[in-house]
Amino acid sequence: MAPPTDAPGGMREDAAMPTFAVQYTYDARHDRQAAVRPEHRAYLRSLAVDGSLLGSGPYTEGAPGALLVFRARDRATLDELLAGDPFALAGLITATTVRTWDVVLGPWSEQP
Repeated sequence: MAPPTDAPGGMREDAAMPTFAVQYTYDARHDRQAAVRPEHRAYLRSLAVDGSLLGSGPYTEGAPGALLVFRARDRATLDELLAGDPFALAGLITATTVRTWDVVLGPWSEQP
């Protein structure tokens, strides 16, 4: 068996990393969100490519916000990723809730 290698983003392919469910709440500046959205989505797309972001998208009803699911080495690493989001840098996120999530079934599960 080949030795474990570093995956893109510095993550170990063999290491079981925690999964985090992140909820963003957005402010009401829809025009500013629209202006920053392309950069925000490009940033998230890069995190998806390197394997850190498993999925994300805005809520379609209720208060404005989004759900993002990350796999990261630890909470400090996740916090760095969240801080680099262009929406966060532009002050468009009014609240962020982070919960560690034990994915036991489905394609994001560690189980075969």
